[in-house]
Amino acid sequence: MRSMEWSRLAACLLLVVSMSAWAREEPPAVVVAADAAPIRDLETLVVHGAQPGPGLWKISKDGHVMWVLGTVRPLPDGIEWQSGEVEAAIARSQQVLSPPSFALHADVGFFGMLGLAPAMWKATRNEGGASLEDVLPAGLYARWQVQKRRYLGRDGGIERKRPMIAAEKLRAAAIKSIGLGQKPVLWSVLERAFKAAGIEPTATRLKFTIDDPKAAIREFRAGGMDDTACFERTLASVEHDLPRLVERANAWAVGDVEALRRLPLEDVDGACMQAFAESGYARDHGYGNLREKVRQHWLEVAEQALHDNDETFAVLPVDDLLAEDGYLARLQARGCEVDAP
Repeated sequence: MRSMEWSRLAACLLLVVSMSAWAREEPPAVVVAADAAPIRDLETLVVHGAQPGPGLWKISKDGHVMWVLGTVRPLPDGIEWQSGEVEAAIARSQQVLSPPSFALHADVGFFGMLGLAPAMWKATRNEGGASLEDVLPAGLYARWQVQKRRYLGRDGGIERKRPMIAAEKLRAAAIKSIGLGQKPVLWSVLERAFKAAGIEPTATRLKFTIDDPKAAIREFRAGGMDDTACFERTLASVEHDLPRLVERANAWAVGDVEALRRLPLEDVDGACMQAFAESGYARDHGYGNLREKVRQHWLEVAEQALHDNDETFAVLPVDDLLAEDGYLARLQARGCEVDAP
């Protein structure tokens, strides 16, 4: 289940191997000189201790019910989630739906994956041994240097990584520095509840099969993928979003749904998914418009579950849940009644 929460690293490797994955407008570029004054440390107040988390959304149609848990990531490391309401809903349910995601799948087996390892390794690095300084606009690279010094120090090897991979490593280090995202607050609890209820979650992953993964890797590398939008959005998140990440994590922990509504976050993952969807490789193989295809696939599975079961339990990212064109709005448009927690 945790692998469904896709990262830029997974997204990049996913282009050519069997991994899981899950755009909004990018913020304007802000050029920061490499010798800019030191950035003031954030004074974060992350909640700790026993916390209730948010209530459940209730989706009803024709006497059938789906309970939806909205998720936020990263979450505070120091909380103990009081998950009684969720565990009770899972125990009553006949089916559990995993979060929406997509996967490129290659049925090559263990030894086949070993054989692909060198090509996968090359796919995570810039072509021709180029550095980030070589492939990024000068202003964007200067901003990177400021944040790299702050969160990664003298990590020289990262300069040869492709932008998508480097930016994810930076973001992970920044999030760790503010006390978020290092402990399995959510999924360890959910997995225990699924096991106790004797339910194997239903995968809602939209899967595409790659017949010749080696050829796919070569084709992808030759066709290229512009990481710049993904890199810039991820870097901007490190520069500007950390206080909001703390606010959102705290709001989820204490169950403040209204605060979650007021604190939407620019979609870093969406920008990276879009970068792949717009690549020549993705367009040539029918992987374009991935976000919409993933949503439509999840909605089809959810409607069938609502029809088949008295009660169903589902997990969805809060931002996708609450967006104007998100899952709640689309379920309402399909005749469902929605009750907020």
